[in-house]
Amino acid sequence: MAKSLRHSSFFRRLLRLFGWSRSSSVLLGGFFLICGLIVYVWWPLAEEALATVNWNGPWWLYMDWLLLGIFGFMTLTIIAHANLGRDALIVFVGMVGGLVIESWGTQTNLWHYYTAERPPLWIIPAWPIASLSIDRITRALRFLTTTPKKRGQEVSKERQGKNLPFNYDVETAVFKYLYWIIFIGFYALMLYFVAPTFQKSYTIMAVLLVALLTLTPTDHRYAVLTFMAGTGLGYFLELWGTTRQCWTYYTFQTPPFFAVLAHGMAAVAFWRAGRMVKLILERLKTLMLMRTRSA
Repeated sequence: MAKSLRHSSFFRRLLRLFGWSRSSSVLLGGFFLICGLIVYVWWPLAEEALATVNWNGPWWLYMDWLLLGIFGFMTLTIIAHANLGRDALIVFVGMVGGLVIESWGTQTNLWHYYTAERPPLWIIPAWPIASLSIDRITRALRFLTTTPKKRGQEVSKERQGKNLPFNYDVETAVFKYLYWIIFIGFYALMLYFVAPTFQKSYTIMAVLLVALLTLTPTDHRYAVLTFMAGTGLGYFLELWGTTRQCWTYYTFQTPPFFAVLAHGMAAVAFWRAGRMVKLILERLKTLMLMRTRSA
């Protein structure tokens, strides 16, 4: 009995650590539902992957532990301090943004999938899931790089739904320098990597969009942290995808350095797009309230 109570107490402390809530349950259920639908709809792909495992022998030697590790990590991060009101927007932007990015890359032959689909629909749900995970990593980085005093101010403003400016002179200067070094460096690398497809309209639009995002920073600090979070997760995603030949870049690198950094840039683009959508929705809500009152 005492042992059972200790296990129950440990489990509750673990849930509190992850900030478990009803939103966490909904997100976890949705995550497994999407994974189940992907396996069901594209069963031949799943069957092909399972066929590589020798179930009659030492099956653990054939398991894709990198994929399982990525899957487990993203599962834990998306349920941490979940908030459906905030996360629904992240999922929407991630889904649309992922479709745009995959269409650009596969239509211009910067990369291709082993199924030859352009783009494959089964990869699109991975983008909002990764976006949720990157959001949690970014929030953790922001927490770790904020002093306790400023952290209290941040929590207070977040509860009021306000933006979170960071006014420390040294901190602001450091992140501004980091921002311009990182994003100008990325832009130069992008121009080099996509040069073979400059004649494609998709590439021209992508280059102009990244230039616009780079030249109009709204929060240097959060942009840098988001880029770092996206790049960190992106490395393992790209390592898995390219070494398993799920997707292949025209350079045949496993993975290309640009592709890893591109996950960071995509995360920043999704964050900026989410802020824009949220602003538009707030404006529309205000206009509707004004019309209702005037009527």
